[in-house]
Amino acid sequence: MKSNSPAIKLFLVVAFSCTSLLVSLTPLLAKPRVGSSVSDAYGGLRLRSDPKKTVEAITFNLPPLPPGSAPGGRVRGGAKRGGCPLAKPDLTALTAFTEEPNSVINVWGKTMVERPSWFFYVPYTKDSPYAVEFVLQDLDSNDIYKKAIALPDKPGVIRVSLPTTAPALAVDKQYHWFFTINCDKEKYSPPTFVEGVIQRVQLNPATVKELQTTEPLKRYGIYAQNGIWYEALTILAQLRQNNPQDAALQAEWRNLLSSIRLDDIAAEPILSDSY
Repeated sequence: MKSNSPAIKLFLVVAFSCTSLLVSLTPLLAKPRVGSSVSDAYGGLRLRSDPKKTVEAITFNLPPLPPGSAPGGRVRGGAKRGGCPLAKPDLTALTAFTEEPNSVINVWGKTMVERPSWFFYVPYTKDSPYAVEFVLQDLDSNDIYKKAIALPDKPGVIRVSLPTTAPALAVDKQYHWFFTINCDKEKYSPPTFVEGVIQRVQLNPATVKELQTTEPLKRYGIYAQNGIWYEALTILAQLRQNNPQDAALQAEWRNLLSSIRLDDIAAEPILSDSY
């Protein structure tokens, strides 16, 4: 039996309209909103993103100079010293430094490891018959480590690491390092060189634990924020070598070197040469 009751007709119209509305809204509910996060769209599920794609500029906190005598040092080799041809950029130590009002340069940095690495931009190549040497001394000028360095195939940034055969750096002790290039075969002229002071330090246990459990890019940030230059630079250099096309890492490398006024070195290649 058919019913022509107006109430029943109204109920059917409303029910049909609600069903149509839900069908039309289904694609919108399933699609993330513009500007919303993945977790917003999928019930709080947070998808792991590539950390290299979310690099933000990290500030390196330059630590104060150590107490006592100023460390001094030299971050650039100096044009035409020791008969070396003019190079641009010049021999450069990739390390933090300060310049006092009287133009005195202090090249000083911290490390947390027993056997750190140093990085140098070398403008000369193996075709040049120049004698190159890295020397590490204690503050009484006693040699801790000395090594002859082969010039690279092309100009670029090389890495010099303290090997396991060398004595480990002691905590809270300062050491003096030198990187020299002698372009005068007869050695009548002094070599061109860079030099500085390094000190091994310890961070608080909570920070050390965090460093042990986090991924490399975050470790770089922790080291930079705590003024630990040598590990910050080493980690970022390794990340760049492993990901040479990563624009975010390239930008962070430029940011780090620009923060210590070594902008001209930021575009130079990091070579595979390691000593």
